[in-house]
Amino acid sequence: MKKIFTLLCFTTILFTSCSNDDDIIDFDTIGSTFEITTTFNPGNNYSIEAVVPNNIDVFDSDVALVYVLDPIRSAAEQADVWEPLPRTLFFNGGGFAQYQFNFIFDAQQNIASIEIFLESDDLDALAPDITDNQDFRIVIVPSAFAENTTINLKDFKAVESALKLEF
Repeated sequence: MKKIFTLLCFTTILFTSCSNDDDIIDFDTIGSTFEITTTFNPGNNYSIEAVVPNNIDVFDSDVALVYVLDPIRSAAEQADVWEPLPRTLFFNGGGFAQYQFNFIFDAQQNIASIEIFLESDDLDALAPDITDNQDFRIVIVPSAFAENTTINLKDFKAVESALKLEF
């Protein structure tokens, strides 16, 4: 009887210790991503709202990571180079421009959107390469993933690799 009881206890411990319950840091969760191209101008108040597509599930606890395509570095490296927002550009004669974003989640309507806006000390003086046809990549991830300090969230390639994103 002792042997059966010992075997039963051992089996119970074995099966409960092999659980795949990794709710604390959920690395088997796949991040969702989408891209937009936009132009900033006085007509849209140098701001756009990117509504998260319906095929992407978003929860109130999720985090949005937003990256802008750097065309100069992309051309030099012959590969897409994505810079994290906020991104500030400083100009030789003084002045600056900065891309920023807000993550907006309406729990009642279950709608998520990202407001991307351009700020500058002189918006009207910005060149078209800063305002026109800007490509943004938006990644929606669980907050537990974003809290993981071993992944550099400013490095899109590291995020892409960790989440196994495919384009």
